[in-house]
Amino acid sequence: MHEIIQTEDGSATFYVPELNEHYHSVHGAVQESLHIFIQAGIRYYLETHRPVFLPSIPLQILEAGFGTGLNAYLTLIEAEQQQQFISYHSLEKYPLPPEEIGHLNYASCVPFEKPELFAALHRSPWEQEIALTPYFRLYKQQQDFRDIGFEGQFDLVFFDAFNPDVQPHLWTAAVFERFRQALKPGGLLVTYCVKGLVKQALRQVGFTLKRLPGPPGKREMLRATAP
Repeated sequence: MHEIIQTEDGSATFYVPELNEHYHSVHGAVQESLHIFIQAGIRYYLETHRPVFLPSIPLQILEAGFGTGLNAYLTLIEAEQQQQFISYHSLEKYPLPPEEIGHLNYASCVPFEKPELFAALHRSPWEQEIALTPYFRLYKQQQDFRDIGFEGQFDLVFFDAFNPDVQPHLWTAAVFERFRQALKPGGLLVTYCVKGLVKQALRQVGFTLKRLPGPPGKREMLRATAP
């Protein structure tokens, strides 16, 4: 059983004692996800890659680490508020048990007229695409990052694995090559991690990197562009 922790912005996260690791920043779980994945990911991509607003063309997102479902929930809200079609494909080898999901308070922390959709994200079946709203489709896949085989399918990658100090096997050049292949040319990968070994692995497989200001409690984050 994971320990439930309240972060500084009032939103919850889990602490994993055996890894000495949190699912999200203790400085604010919602703040962190909004900053890295919504603002520096979705909004930046749409501003720079689609200067003509074309909401009917689905934005294709691949997430490495479904975890608590927070990134998916914030993306669903963004899709609804912007009326932008988003197809969201999330990878998670070890889904959280249903009895732990009820301890997460994101539906009450984030203003949204349909808070019940957070629970719907978790109830959605695995290995099946589900239209949760008119603008948001979800496919959850129980899969090791190292075994994916997509080719030029996605616009954005949300890379949100546990940090490389505890899961170094998920931050290698071989893994990032899989995600580079999954992206369309010029597609983006965003992540909270700016460690030297991560930057080296990304550059090794052809990404161009840009360090950006990080969320509260973190000096920097990383955005990588595929060739």
